[in-house]
Amino acid sequence: MDVTPFSTRLRTESHDQHHEANHSTFMSDMLGGALGIAAYRRYTEQLWFVYRALEDCWDALAADPVAGPFVQPELARVPELARDLDFLHGGTGWRAAAEPLPATKAYAARIGECARGWPAGYVAHHYTRYLGDLSGGQVVRGTAEKTWGFERKGDGVRFYVFEHVSNPAAYKRGYRRLLDELPVDDLEKKRIVEECHRAFAFNVAVFRELEGSDPLTA
Repeated sequence: MDVTPFSTRLRTESHDQHHEANHSTFMSDMLGGALGIAAYRRYTEQLWFVYRALEDCWDALAADPVAGPFVQPELARVPELARDLDFLHGGTGWRAAAEPLPATKAYAARIGECARGWPAGYVAHHYTRYLGDLSGGQVVRGTAEKTWGFERKGDGVRFYVFEHVSNPAAYKRGYRRLLDELPVDDLEKKRIVEECHRAFAFNVAVFRELEGSDPLTA
């Protein structure tokens, strides 16, 4: 019997996919300063579609024994993404023109599919996004602030600022405990790990479609 905490399994068994996503050409160029602010704006738009899919289902999932504990209002990112995009576009007109990339559309559709029919699968997508935002997302925030002169933790990077999470380290420990205590059997845990791989693959697909969409600045 495997006694490895499930949160540890998720982290170790998805390490390679996580690394691939974090070191995609698009992310490397954007965070390395080789792309202009338009690339960051387009990336933020794609996140808006993904997080709408993640959060639109919260009311429906709140009482679910598996996914319900992960419905935590302090994590909500859609309002912050909208605020960032209002700033990046200089107004609210972007809402009518914004379009998801094909990969983003497929990603959001899969999140919705899991939310409606497989709450444990939804947890895999929740984990890959929100725990990443609380961790590596802070590197993105700091780089964006330096590269484009955004106010520290201000408009343009509010997506990465969790104002209602006072102690991120403690919060992440609590999140991992929820993963370890998931009321599912070993077979279902294996399926969650596989869905976690799928979630990272969706992220990589989005990055690939973003590549080349904006010229290099260097």
